Amino acid sequence: MAKEIVQINFNFSMRRSELENAFKSLVETFARMPGLLWKVWLMNEAEKEAAGIYLFDDARSAQRYLDGEIVAGLKKNPGVSNLSMKRFGILEELTRITRGPVSPKPA
Repeated sequence: MAKEIVQINFNFSMRRSELENAFKSLVETFARMPGLLWKVWLMNEAEKEAAGIYLFDDARSAQRYLDGEIVAGLKKNPGVSNLSMKRFGILEELTRITRGPVSPKPA
């Protein structure tokens, strides 16, 4: 099965510290999430925008996350707006050349 990238962006209305505390409460959940290989947490405080880039083992794991409780909570959060969720396949050969951490190096 092919790995899949998920990109989630949103604007937030709370203070950065409040958002970071909310993120911290989820870190262990992400660390144990089946099929999630890694997640990068992104913040643009000046624009009040946050994002996450996720690498999943496969499309099923990515969809399970998008259909799950964390994303459902994000959708309902009154402090979140302009929520955008996208899924991408990976061009592994090109990504490997530019050292993207998505596949093992060839032997």
